Amino acid sequence: MAMSQTARRILKALSFDGIEVEASRNLADLKRLDPMKIFYKKIDYKIYNGEFEVPTRIFFPHERAFENTGPNLHKVMLFIHGGGWVTESVDNYERICARLANATEQVVVSVDYRLAPENKFPIGLEDCYAAAKAIFTNRFILNVNPEDITLIGDSAGGNLAAALSLMARDRGEFMPRRQILIYPAVYNDYSENSPFESVRENGTDYLLTAGKMRDYVELYAGSEEDKQNPYFAPILAEDLSNQPDTLILTAEFDPLRDEGEAYGKRLKEAGNYVEVIRIPEALHGYFALGIKHFYVKESFDYMNRFLGNKLTGEG
Repeated sequence: MAMSQTARRILKALSFDGIEVEASRNLADLKRLDPMKIFYKKIDYKIYNGEFEVPTRIFFPHERAFENTGPNLHKVMLFIHGGGWVTESVDNYERICARLANATEQVVVSVDYRLAPENKFPIGLEDCYAAAKAIFTNRFILNVNPEDITLIGDSAGGNLAAALSLMARDRGEFMPRRQILIYPAVYNDYSENSPFESVRENGTDYLLTAGKMRDYVELYAGSEEDKQNPYFAPILAEDLSNQPDTLILTAEFDPLRDEGEAYGKRLKEAGNYVEVIRIPEALHGYFALGIKHFYVKESFDYMNRFLGNKLTGEG
């Protein structure tokens, strides 16, 4: 069913440019008020990036998994949250991570990386890398077979997951086998000069605006040189070979749609296994909707198929 004119008018009224960091963070923090929290099976664990303690939160799909913490008993999804590198946290993403664990029957480890603008690129990425390295090299509370670990992130988290995979290949300390990128931000320019038409088609009227993306990029980058770094904008990488099997989910009414799909095309051309799926009529951020929402159920179905799970994704 096509989006109604009324819905379009409401979205347009709610779509505005400009990021005020503290106000945006306070708004995001409202998601912490979740009455379902008491039912989540979770534990907190810290990983070190140098002297900094990187908090992680581990979500278990059910009681049996929560009680069974022996070696190689779990499949793990290392989740990196979105928020333009500036907002959000593991607290705000609790419901999303708990539902992801339930829908895939995998343990979800959410990383509370440091945010910009206080911590510019590549600090947040290095926090995520440290968490991944600890899990892949069995320096984590759960002993997991590296073959059973999947990177996953949405929006800016998709950017960090993609960059982490490039960094892992380049450093040679571990290598992810799979990654799921949900409407990832993989480019650096959201002006009229962008080569991606979705920035112009969807950059004003669908909640996430091109103007907001420009602000996020400026807040995350420490310099103009940073913006040209493939770890900042993965689609700029000249070499995309030897990357994980990849599932990319994009949203029809999203300014980031075309860059995510173009990144999938480039990964495939470099010889990687890639699935790119566009969710019709969906907006950027749809993954945060309730699990009974059609777009979310559809996404879990695609994820479970990609992961080889014999599940419905209805969780």
